[in-house]
Amino acid sequence: MLAHERMGAGEPLVLLHGITHRRQAWLPVADHLAEHREIFLVDLPGHGESPGLRAGTEPPGDRMVADLLDLFDHLGLDRPHVAGNSLGGRLALELAARGAARSVTALSPAGFWRTGAEFRYTVALFRTVMALAGVLDPYAAPLLRTRAGRAALFFWINSHPTWAAPEAALGDFRGLLRARPEVGEFFAENAPFNAEVPPEVPVTIAWATRDIVLPVHQAKTARALLPHAEHVLLPGCGHVPMGDDPYRVAMTILRGSHSQFSRMPDTSPPGTVNVGHVR
Repeated sequence: MLAHERMGAGEPLVLLHGITHRRQAWLPVADHLAEHREIFLVDLPGHGESPGLRAGTEPPGDRMVADLLDLFDHLGLDRPHVAGNSLGGRLALELAARGAARSVTALSPAGFWRTGAEFRYTVALFRTVMALAGVLDPYAAPLLRTRAGRAALFFWINSHPTWAAPEAALGDFRGLLRARPEVGEFFAENAPFNAEVPPEVPVTIAWATRDIVLPVHQAKTARALLPHAEHVLLPGCGHVPMGDDPYRVAMTILRGSHSQFSRMPDTSPPGTVNVGHVR
């Protein structure tokens, strides 16, 4: 069974992180979401504390979807709202295509490259980062206690990597190394997203404008393939936007799953930064 934790109350909302990450990626937005939803933070197969990706001849994404559907059954979740980042965003869309999601909010979802060069760019970036991480592993703990170290190791996924606590950054670093087998499986197959999401399922695609992993120009492909979706930008955010602008990301997810949040004021709660109304 996939590792997970739950909090909050309300309609169920499942949160799926990206490849090499872990469920703690959602902690910056959890409190905002838990005021309105019962949220389920999930470690994908081979990530965080979950068991490895199940063996099989099906594509790795299909096997991950199967594990998520098993988790839904175990938790008694019938078509929950689903939000995901990167690979998690793609999996959320795949769940919707299978009739297993009430709504989807996908943050810089994977699968919207349309040329070999675009795909090779992302693969090369991950391979470079993971090779560097392997070399730096013995020095990671002291390095990540410094702002300069966190900036150097996480600039590629966050616009504000120094905002992360050293313990959280170290956990993310260890998580990246743990997920190497799953990364290898996914990158062995260049499979762009082509599933059909029923038009009656509310979908929001939100792309981070400073995303260097899946650059924002891929949002045009997403708009062409999913014309019924709401398409928005997350200004100033990197590939993993939850830590860069927690309130904006939380409100994007809440608006995507219920119309009442479209009327939320264009202001941020006390103590938040880089927030604003999503247009």
